[in-house]
Amino acid sequence: MNHYTFELTAQHRPEVLERILRVIRLRGFTVTNMEVTLVETQMQLKITVKSDRTFDLLVNQLAKLPDVLEIK
Repeated sequence: MNHYTFELTAQHRPEVLERILRVIRLRGFTVTNMEVTLVETQMQLKITVKSDRTFDLLVNQLAKLPDVLEIK
């Protein structure tokens, strides 16, 4: 099983975090660690996931979310 850590910046709205977690789950990844920091109208997330699936699959789907501003 592969572990991946990435940073994501998104708009700070209640439903955005739920959408991000739903995409992670539906793409077959499991969250193993998550840190969330609020900065004015944005939230910065540092997420570690694990899966046997390709990480690019997850990044491409997260980038399609309208409230996601940046993925590193």
